[in-house]
Amino acid sequence: MRAPITTKGAQRLRQELDNLKSVKRPEVIAAIAEARAHGDLKENAEYHAAREQQGFIEGRIKQLESELSHSEVIDISKLNAGSRIVFGATVELADVETDESKRYQIVGDLEADIKLGLIAISSPLARALIGKHEGDSVTIDAPAGQREYEIVSVSYQD
Repeated sequence: MRAPITTKGAQRLRQELDNLKSVKRPEVIAAIAEARAHGDLKENAEYHAAREQQGFIEGRIKQLESELSHSEVIDISKLNAGSRIVFGATVELADVETDESKRYQIVGDLEADIKLGLIAISSPLARALIGKHEGDSVTIDAPAGQREYEIVSVSYQD
């Protein structure tokens, strides 16, 4: 099965890949050439650091190319799930105890970033939300114990 990814997530990964290939790779190649010009490579910390950085960049390029070629881009704006939560949904939750509001979008594992409110489809929270509807309540096992949330709204925008 191909890993799902949103259009926006695929675009973000392609931009990172392009930046690695067109900016970072040439920079590290130039840094290696400059460090090599300094002479003895055994004692040359700049050379070894640049080679290590090159290894990281090349590894990340291979990883991104592989992930993008094995993923299925899903256009969220074309989904018609109504108030039902499926992949790509942006969900607003209200903590039943504190009335604190949180907003998350359910995305593919490749693009998840909790700081941006993007949660992986494989996460416990996303798994608890899938199939639910606006107005439903859901109980989540959090590190601090069980939390109950009410689903305030469900929307689909990329």
